[in-house]
Amino acid sequence: MKRYLFFLLLIVSFCLHAQTEDEKAAKQAIIQFFEGFHQKDSAMMQQVVHKDIILQTTFVNKEGKAQLRTQDASGFINAVVSRAESPVWQEKILSYNVQVDGTMANVWTPYEFWLDGKFLHCGVNSFQLFKDNGQWKIIYLIDTRRKQDCKQ
Repeated sequence: MKRYLFFLLLIVSFCLHAQTEDEKAAKQAIIQFFEGFHQKDSAMMQQVVHKDIILQTTFVNKEGKAQLRTQDASGFINAVVSRAESPVWQEKILSYNVQVDGTMANVWTPYEFWLDGKFLHCGVNSFQLFKDNGQWKIIYLIDTRRKQDCKQ
């Protein structure tokens, strides 16, 4: 009886922590986005980015005022792929929290941003994805940026 209970608890535990196929696929879209980001590969990034993506960042400026900036998607991708080899950009994703409901997903990714091996800032990316013809596409990305309260 104890052995039966142990295996039942083990199976339930695995089921509770198992990601669905959609959760795995949405997470993989984010992983591919950052692989393209680090490799300066616009084609790799654009495979997982919707044509109407919105990019925003929020931060507190030196005067202590909350700011919200919107960036042109094509300008962002061009900046990523045309940047010089140095300084080296590295965005370290610390974890993934994936939520899916039908054709919509949210992926929350705390991160650290490093420039030539030196810590620059940390924050959180919040990705909204849309399942377009069976493929997860990033439709919205907003991130926070700060230098305090980081774990690096």
